[in-house]
Parts: sequence; structure tokens; C-alpha cells
Amino acid sequence: MIITMNRILVHEEYGMQFEETFRNRAQLVDGMPGFISNQVLRPTSPGDPYIVLTQWANRQHFEDWVHSEAFKEGHARSGTLPREAFAGRNTLELFEIVLDTDQPDLVPEPHGVPFNPHG
Repeated sequence: MIITMNRILVHEEYGMQFEETFRNRAQLVDGMPGFISNQVLRPTSPGDPYIVLTQWANRQHFEDWVHSEAFKEGHARSGTLPREAFAGRNTLELFEIVLDTDQPDLVPEPHGVPFNPHG
């Protein structure tokens, strides 16, 4: 299994609007093969980023999502906040799950190569 973590810097005055975009999201990812969950974490300290986590059965499922028409459509709908809402570029990180206490029989994801969203 893998986790993606997208760190998104949002100016505080746009926080509620940012959260609302996720509450009203297209939900296209939810039906994708291998998709497990999506969580949006609100920062508790000023200046820290929002964290958007997704969990996938394996890396291939995530990469299939990134290269899908549903991904393009879902992200086209999410562009409702003005550019000035963001305090910097977002950072997408991909993590291979090595241990999950909720799943003691988890077979770890094989050690992979760095993620390239354009490849």
C-alpha cells in the first residue's frame, strides 16, 4: 500500500473556502480501482500547510488515477480558489507503507523509484 501526501500552503483567510472545495469535490477518485481513503488535515499552527492524504492499495493504482481522464476532470473542477489563496507551491510526496498496525499482515510495498507525475 501507499500513501500520497500533498502539502498545500493556504493563506489563513482562505482556509474555510479551501476546506469547502474538498467537501464539495467531484468524488471521482472514490470509484477508482485501488482507492482506499482520502483525508484533509487542517493545520493547527499558522503558516503550516494543509495536508491531503490518499491511501491506495498499491502504487500502480495511484499512477493509473493520475493518468486518468477522471483525474483531469476532478482537478479541473477543483480550481475554484483564486491564485492569491495559496501561499506557495504545493508539494506532493509518495510514501510506501512499511508498517500499519491496523493491518498486521500487510505485505510491504516494494521499494520503488521516485514518483514522476509526468512520466
